[in-house]
Amino acid sequence: MADPVALTALALDAALGWPTALHRRIGHPVGLFAAMLNICEARWNRAGASFAKRRALGILTLLLLVLGTGAFAVALDRLLQTVFGSLAWVAIAILAWPALAQRSLFDHVRAVAAALETGHLADARHAVGAIVGRDTAALDEAGVSRAAIESLAESFCDGVAAPLFWLLLFGLPGVWIYKAVNTADSLIGHREERWRAFGWASARADDVANLVPARLAALLLCLAGGGGWRMMWRDAHKHASPNAGWPEAAMAGALGLRLGGPIPYDGIMHDKPWIGDGQTNASAFDIRHALRVYVVACLLLWLIVGAAAWAL
Repeated sequence: MADPVALTALALDAALGWPTALHRRIGHPVGLFAAMLNICEARWNRAGASFAKRRALGILTLLLLVLGTGAFAVALDRLLQTVFGSLAWVAIAILAWPALAQRSLFDHVRAVAAALETGHLADARHAVGAIVGRDTAALDEAGVSRAAIESLAESFCDGVAAPLFWLLLFGLPGVWIYKAVNTADSLIGHREERWRAFGWASARADDVANLVPARLAALLLCLAGGGGWRMMWRDAHKHASPNAGWPEAAMAGALGLRLGGPIPYDGIMHDKPWIGDGQTNASAFDIRHALRVYVVACLLLWLIVGAAAWAL
């Protein structure tokens, strides 16, 4: 029954995204993960504690988050099966829907392209700042465009391919445990001194959770873009992340761009390697091209899930 659930969740997300009115009323489920992580971090990640103690408490934080999420999702899944019987899959699909981000990712990146096309660089910087962690205030058009394209490629894994992968494997518990781990990595899985010990377990867990989906996402982007294979194999390992480099290198190859390179974070320029061997002066045109590749890659995912549903 996982395939109809996945198809329905994909359809709801593609049609509606996560509606603004709904977000204003109840927020988003990952906000609960963030609240729990912030409480644990404030209480347990004390600067005066030893590295070992902070790492142990970070492991405990992740375990509490994952076990709590998993137990709640399993209980909810069983309740729905009991109440709705053979129609439970519809309710499960509705509850899985917020874990996907096809529509919201597309809308956020398209907003960057639209701002650049109308000559509003400041608006484009603000729009891309909502989806990337780097400093955006001083980015030129090429820097804004590359940031948007990199986020689109990486988030195709985190926001679409990976949650769908875990939904297909383990249903509602699988997709929400993945989202819990991914949220923990986003909030505390950093290399800076404050987070290195406490967020270590979250970062490693996210690496494992995205190991297969990242490579699947890269393959789909190459298929969708009609190329990028050589760059994917050559440059995927240049990224600091063991996973993010795969879809990013695939997108760079498909578009004929160089992505990555020196990036400013918190006022400090980080000399990261370039990924790809094309031009660096990306523009709104390249963002639109990347969005077309992204849409085709999402459709390929739909075809895979649909074919599996038909075969079963």
